Amino acid sequence: MKLSDFTFDLPQELIAQKPSGVRGEDKLMRLDRMTGVVSHYAMADLPDLIESGTLMVFNNSKVRRSRCYGIKEVNGRGGSSESEREFMFLNQTGAGLDTWRTMVKGAKKVKEGNTFRFPDGSVGRIVDVAEDAGTEFRTIHFDEPLSEDWFERNGHIPLPPYIRREDDDTDSERYQTVYAKETGSSACPTAGLHFTEPLLARLREKGIELDWVTLHVGLGTFLPVRTEHIEEHKMHEEAYTVSEDVAEKINQAKKDGRKILAVGTTSVRTLESAADENGFVRAGSGSTRIFMYPGYQFKVVDQIFTNFHTPESTLLMLVSAFAGREHILNAYKTAVEKRYRFFSYGDAMLIQ
Repeated sequence: MKLSDFTFDLPQELIAQKPSGVRGEDKLMRLDRMTGVVSHYAMADLPDLIESGTLMVFNNSKVRRSRCYGIKEVNGRGGSSESEREFMFLNQTGAGLDTWRTMVKGAKKVKEGNTFRFPDGSVGRIVDVAEDAGTEFRTIHFDEPLSEDWFERNGHIPLPPYIRREDDDTDSERYQTVYAKETGSSACPTAGLHFTEPLLARLREKGIELDWVTLHVGLGTFLPVRTEHIEEHKMHEEAYTVSEDVAEKINQAKKDGRKILAVGTTSVRTLESAADENGFVRAGSGSTRIFMYPGYQFKVVDQIFTNFHTPESTLLMLVSAFAGREHILNAYKTAVEKRYRFFSYGDAMLIQ
C-alpha cells in the first residue's frame, strides 16, 4: 500500500493546541467497524456504550520530563546560547542510569566526544553516534546516575511537534493520565487523557473490568513514515510489561467470550505483541517493533478507544487495519465536518 492512501485534509485550526477546559468533557465518536456507521456522543456517555463484562485494558506508563536543553562546552567552558541543543531522552542503555539514548535537534552538529552542560550544572558527554531505521541517535554519558528528580529539575514536558507552543504548568497535569504509575514514556498514551476517577468508577459500576499494562511510549509510535510503500517502513523498539495477573484476566476473558477493549494504540500494540498465535497473552516484559496496517489480523483486541490521528501516520494505519481504511477515512471526514478536535489534546473515538 502507498503512503498517500492514508492522507486526508485537516484544517490547522482543528489540531488541538490546549486540553479542553475540564478533563473528560470531550466529544466522542462511535464507529461501527463492520458497517462504517458513525454516531456522536460525549465522553460521559461512554459507560452506556460498553457491554457489561467487557475487559478494558489501559496503559499506565507515566510521561517523563524528557525534553532537556544542554549547552555545548568548548574546551571545558560554557558555550553561547547559539550552541544550545534540545535533547529528547528516550531510555537508559546498559546496566546503569548514567548513560542514555537520545535524539538531538540539529544532530549533525553533535559529534562523539562533545560535552553539554544542563541547567543544574551537570555535564554529559556524547559517547556514541548511531542510526536505527533511518533515525539518528546520540548516546550521552553522565558521571552520576540520572534520577527522576534530575528530569524534574532539568526537563520539560515532551509535547508533540504539532502543538506549536512551549509547555506550561497546565501540561504538567493534563499531559498525564490520572492513573499514570510507571515512569518511562517520551510521549503520553493520550487516549487515556479523557478518563477521570469518577468515569473509571462508573465503568466499574457498570460491570466493566479495568486492568493495566505498561508500554513506555517512544519513537516507534510517533516517527513519521518516510517510505512510499508502507510495507518498507521500519518501526523503532518500545518496551512493554504484562503482569501475570493481568495476562490471566485477559486470557480468562477470551475463554469466556467477553470483549477486550484496548484503551489507546499503545495498549493495542502491547496486547498484540504479547499474544501467541491463538490470541492468548503471555506475561512478562519484552520489546516490540510491531507495525499494524491493513491486512493485519488482530488476535486479542475486539474494540479500541483512541484519539484522532495524524495523516500518513502508523497510528492511522493501525486503526485502518482494525476498522478498514475506507471506514476510518470516512469517519475522519465526518469528524472534520463536525469540528472534532484532533490529536493528543483532541476528542475521542470508540471503534466497536
